Amino acid sequence: MSTGKVSTKAPRKETTWGGQIAQLAAVVAVVFLAKGAIAEPFYVPSGSMEPTLLIGDALLASKFPYGYGTSSLPMQITLPETGRLFGETPKRGDVVVFRWPGDTSQAWVKRVVGLPGDRIQMRQGQLYINGEAAALKPDGIGDAEDDSGRNEPAYRYVETLPNGVSHLIFKMRDNGRLDNTPEVTVPPGKLFVLGDNRDNSADSRVSLRDGGVGMLPIDNLVGRADAVVGSWDLGFKNQPVWAWLSGFRLDRFFTAVR
Repeated sequence: MSTGKVSTKAPRKETTWGGQIAQLAAVVAVVFLAKGAIAEPFYVPSGSMEPTLLIGDALLASKFPYGYGTSSLPMQITLPETGRLFGETPKRGDVVVFRWPGDTSQAWVKRVVGLPGDRIQMRQGQLYINGEAAALKPDGIGDAEDDSGRNEPAYRYVETLPNGVSHLIFKMRDNGRLDNTPEVTVPPGKLFVLGDNRDNSADSRVSLRDGGVGMLPIDNLVGRADAVVGSWDLGFKNQPVWAWLSGFRLDRFFTAVR
């Protein structure tokens, strides 16, 4: 028998498989767009940017500073290169993530030291930009780790570029094979990039044919490396599982890249 009361509860909607799939697709789309337009995480597998970046660092690369191109996509799709939308040229001293011209499925990270039109040369291990030396100030001794996990003492310097940007570099030896180079002029649409570990970096001093970067096309930029969001010492991978937590470098979590 009806009591005449009206229920204040809204009728329950049944969740359909189609609705769940649509919700999931919407979440995936939002994540995909954020990854493609805002920032993307990357992992550092080599010591070429020591002491600024260590093997095992997890980077966050911001994409908006240099605009967007096919290299900015969160997945590699072969598309004709048509330039960059909202494109901006990096500043000297920026640490950038880019698609290696030799294999665009690989993401590399280096420091920009030369812009289009700049004249770049290495003389006895010192960087010269447009004939002006980047100042070097000794800063003690550090440990440079190679890709096999071995450590080697390295002289640490504070390098100051002519525009005033300062950062740390490693020099493991005098008269290294890349310490003296001919002066080159950076072509339009290209960048000259270096690793901060100057004796262990295949960068613009090394031709693409020889496994380096050569002159880096600006269109290959993914973004600017702004922060280390996590770091784990790979030397602990051969330790018992219960020791792995000790490998986390907590002091590097959420630190700025300079």
